[in-house]
Amino acid sequence: MKWFRTILGRVIFHAVLGTIGFYSLPLLNNYQTSGSLDLPGLTADVTVQRDENGMAYIRARNLDDLFMAQGFVTAQDRLFQMQLNRMLAQGRISELAGEKTLDLDRRMRTIGLHRLAQKQAAILNSTTTGYFQKYVDGINAFIETTPQDLHLEFRLAGIPPEKWDIADSLSILYYMGYATAANLDTEIISQMLLQTVGYEKTIQVMPVNINPDDPADTGTIPIPSARDLLFSDTLITQVSDFFQDRHLRAGSNNWAVSPDLSETGAALVCGDPHLDPRVLPGVWYPVGLICPGIRAVGAHIPGIPGMAIGRTDHIALAMTNNYGDMQDLYIERVDPDNPGHYLEENRSIAFDTRREIFKIKDKNAPDGFVTRKFTVRSSKRGPIVTDLFSGLTTDKPISLRFAPAESMTSDIGMLDIITAKNSAELAATLRKIPMVCLNWVFADAQGNIGHQVSGSIPVREDGHGTFPRPVTGNTDNWLGWISKDLMPGTLNPDTGWVGTCNHKTVTSDYPYYYSSYFAPRYRYERLKELMGEKGKKGVQEMWQYQRDVKNKMAQALAPVIARILMNHGDTRQMGELLGAWDHMDDPDAAAPAIFQTVYTIFAKKVFTDELGETNSMLLLNAWYFWQERLQQMVLAGRSDWFDDTRTHAVTETMSDLFWAAGIEAKTFLEEKLGTDMHQWQWGQIHTLDLVNPLARKNRAKNLLGTGPMPMGGSGETIYRGWYDFDAPFDITHCASLRMVVDFSDNEKITAVLPGGVTGRTFHPNQKDQVPAFMSGEKLYWWFSDQAIDAHTVSTLVLSP
Repeated sequence: MKWFRTILGRVIFHAVLGTIGFYSLPLLNNYQTSGSLDLPGLTADVTVQRDENGMAYIRARNLDDLFMAQGFVTAQDRLFQMQLNRMLAQGRISELAGEKTLDLDRRMRTIGLHRLAQKQAAILNSTTTGYFQKYVDGINAFIETTPQDLHLEFRLAGIPPEKWDIADSLSILYYMGYATAANLDTEIISQMLLQTVGYEKTIQVMPVNINPDDPADTGTIPIPSARDLLFSDTLITQVSDFFQDRHLRAGSNNWAVSPDLSETGAALVCGDPHLDPRVLPGVWYPVGLICPGIRAVGAHIPGIPGMAIGRTDHIALAMTNNYGDMQDLYIERVDPDNPGHYLEENRSIAFDTRREIFKIKDKNAPDGFVTRKFTVRSSKRGPIVTDLFSGLTTDKPISLRFAPAESMTSDIGMLDIITAKNSAELAATLRKIPMVCLNWVFADAQGNIGHQVSGSIPVREDGHGTFPRPVTGNTDNWLGWISKDLMPGTLNPDTGWVGTCNHKTVTSDYPYYYSSYFAPRYRYERLKELMGEKGKKGVQEMWQYQRDVKNKMAQALAPVIARILMNHGDTRQMGELLGAWDHMDDPDAAAPAIFQTVYTIFAKKVFTDELGETNSMLLLNAWYFWQERLQQMVLAGRSDWFDDTRTHAVTETMSDLFWAAGIEAKTFLEEKLGTDMHQWQWGQIHTLDLVNPLARKNRAKNLLGTGPMPMGGSGETIYRGWYDFDAPFDITHCASLRMVVDFSDNEKITAVLPGGVTGRTFHPNQKDQVPAFMSGEKLYWWFSDQAIDAHTVSTLVLSP
């Protein structure tokens, strides 16, 4: 029995150790949430109440104190995350991660987002400057006055917390602007196609962008003539590496419902921004902001004051990416007689240069760091991005032009959201925001609903932004800016609702080139179906719609694939499962796994023979570029692209490619899910894995994160589960927040995060919302004083 006593002793020991750990680990990374604290800089006491999820509700006597307290409590919960975001935007991640992230830092320094933020900070009007300053004062007060409460993550990462200034906050805002300006994918891929397969074949696969609300829209995008393009090698494949930061991608759904369609008789607003939420606690920081004349409950990116999604007493709003084209690439000409100059016609102009110095973590260095120097060249259009690639020389360097660098104003609008009294005021406020091109959907307490786009889009002389432009003359092809009054938007549409799903919202008769990169219609068409169903809509329906898994792309294509697969004995059963499918991407169904696997393999077969492995992946990872175009080709049943150019004696058909894809998919799925197709489940291979920022690999990853969680949906469904084409089917982008506002309910807002409120490892509010996020359970942000008080679990008084 000695062995039994030994095992029993070990069990008891680990049970006791686990119990001690369960109760003590949170204490390693806790912070003060009750009692009182002195906060120099305040003019009066501020009360911070926290609910059962750790969300802070701040009550102040004026806006200055409100923003200072917001900076303080945000730092309490998210200072380490804010530090990482700031270092990313400033090109300083190598100070933490070493040489492996130097290329990323060089990209950020070359783009110069922090330099833009510093320039913006210098011209802000006095009111905006004052509020931003109060916010960063609150961040710095946390660092200075409560050093005992600093995040454990700082010690584990070996970096100190740093003081903030206004430019630090603005750099995150400019980073968001760069992240949401995605038309560069189109320019890079278009140039790659041009250089690889020529003009005529390139035209065959250019994107299809259709506004689903415009019957006259054929989806044709403006394409310059062949004589206006440069066909020679421009290092475009290498430049693609510069821009392929896939975690920057942003999607989303949002919609608003008028009182006429609402079962409560009041307007509804729904939003679920699609970002990369995989690093705990998630992207958004929720907070309540209350002072005389202001009651705002919602969320923002940590490091930026105010509210970007949520509601006030007067308005509610949510955003999606609009994909307006705010970036252009230019193919410059180096002066052969003076390599330090570039040419415009016959004029030789010196490149602007600046020296960037990088501090890189190195455990073998005497002080733990080494330095590297890098020179950034710029033409008058922007930085030369080809300089990033050592060992490569070209007489055609490529420059990047970024509209927010040229459209700065003293009033950036963001902080006026919480003071807007109605939809008209809010729309005017949103039009002021120059650096982020977003679809904002909103409603007000009077029942008005609307849509407004923010951002500044250049008017292009040649009417396109689809290919990089060769620089020939000295004239500027940007003639000015699209008038704010002509930016997409609507107020109280006849349909009784308004929504966006990253799709094209400008009509075919829009007077300017707007963009050539939009999401396919699938999610928006499904939203139109749901909103068109009989009956009025309530919060429950809105919440369910955000989790809807109907795949409109599959509805069009699966019958075609099923017929082909059923014609062959080795794929017949897969075809039968597809043929019987209701096109719902349910996690426990086999058909979604079959469809996604077959179709991705098929798409690769269509493009790889002509483009090669590297170039085809460049194309295929940009889903929006090719999805609607390939669907048209499949429904037509023919295309020159279906023939495998490597098999000269045979002309392959679409059916040949789908059959071959089916065979490969069968092998892949059997290896993953077993040989019984009826037991296959989409959710077993389509998973969301949330990780701790300091434990992304090895055994600690699942311990401090969630591990892979089965999830339905796909990139084509409202319930988004987007994955990278070359890494199926691990989810990279999904809802980073779900929110439904009902203006008839002044007690609460329905909302949930894929993580939690605080970014502190071991804290109970770091990932406590994950079960509700995955299951669809409703959680709430409290709105009224009574509801906030009823759910308060701690109160902290901040005193001057």
